[in-house]
Amino acid sequence: MVPQIVGACVGILLLVGLWTPIMGSLIAVIEVWIAMTQVGDASIPILLASLGGTIAMIGPGEWSIDARLFGRQLIDI
Repeated sequence: MVPQIVGACVGILLLVGLWTPIMGSLIAVIEVWIAMTQVGDASIPILLASLGGTIAMIGPGEWSIDARLFGRQLIDI
């Protein structure tokens, strides 16, 4: 029950775009924890863990709080 509550709180912060890389990584860790301790089908927690890791690597969007606080970072290749 505790991992689900922590995951929901972290998900809300991720939804508004606050500390996106940290929250995405934390979501991935919490969902892997839920997948390991859950009895039964673990496909949804594994899917959510991969999405959290993806968002952690992509970073915040244009309308997120992170973009307002720290500015958008564009990488020129």
